[in-house]
Amino acid sequence: MDVIAKNRLDLAVVLLTYNEELHLRRALQSVSTLAREIFVIDSFSTDSTLEIATSFGAYVVQRQFAYHAEQFAWALDNMPISAQWVMRLDADEIIEDDLAEEIAQRLPRLEEGITGVALRRKTIFQGRFLRHGGRFPVTLLRIWRRGKAAVEDRRMDEHLFLTEGKSVTFSGGFADYSLLNLSAFTDKHNRYATREALEALNTSLHFLPDRQNLTTSIAPRQARMKRFLKDNVYNRIPFEVSAFAYFVYRYLFLLGFLDGREGLVYHVLQGFWYRFLVGAKLREIKAVVRGVEDKEELRLVIARITQQEFNEPVLPR
Repeated sequence: MDVIAKNRLDLAVVLLTYNEELHLRRALQSVSTLAREIFVIDSFSTDSTLEIATSFGAYVVQRQFAYHAEQFAWALDNMPISAQWVMRLDADEIIEDDLAEEIAQRLPRLEEGITGVALRRKTIFQGRFLRHGGRFPVTLLRIWRRGKAAVEDRRMDEHLFLTEGKSVTFSGGFADYSLLNLSAFTDKHNRYATREALEALNTSLHFLPDRQNLTTSIAPRQARMKRFLKDNVYNRIPFEVSAFAYFVYRYLFLLGFLDGREGLVYHVLQGFWYRFLVGAKLREIKAVVRGVEDKEELRLVIARITQQEFNEPVLPR
């Protein structure tokens, strides 16, 4: 593989892509001095995504997309990863210079019992770093020793977790910096809302296979706590109340208003509108499937309502 270079770390980066020409070059540049292996699993992009990936020497495979967690798990099982360490990076994310330096200095020196590295992700929205409203830091497991982590089998809000060992947290800059306009942002979150509604529905109807719960996994405490509160508190409150209360909590109590107009737009759309949409879609689906007890029939009805297939690929994220 021509991405291997002696002066780079024993690190592989794995990205999933679909029409990511807007972001991909920036993401790959941010890890180009770190990773000796880059793997791109593409869902048949029609823009210049493939050309950008190959220009960085990436190992590129095209595969039909089912859902994000399934695609990523497939990549971990099937890509010829030989590096000791593996990093997950989304196409719209950036490893900033100080984090790149921290990874280069600390990763090779970690003791054997450390099998994972969590990163502190920031959100940059419409060019503004959102410092408040609970958006910084979001601590996520993103680097792990090969074979020591897995991804939750969820259609939305999936996390990586360690299967053994323990993790440390690096403090350098790690940014979720989407360049999408508001039309694309809301379109994407509309698709996300359907998938999150399905996950919430599954907690009561159990129409999807049992999966390991993040709260019982070796994962960052913040991620485990958020999942616990979502499943056991938030999702038990009527969405008309919970969505508004969540917005007030983020925008007022967590000081989201200090991030100006960009903060207002972000928290209204992502903190209220999106949560309200998830709840409304969940109620809509429940009304249609009420009384359906056969699991196979239930899956067929849900697939028809949501245009999501459970055994066949669906639209890329």
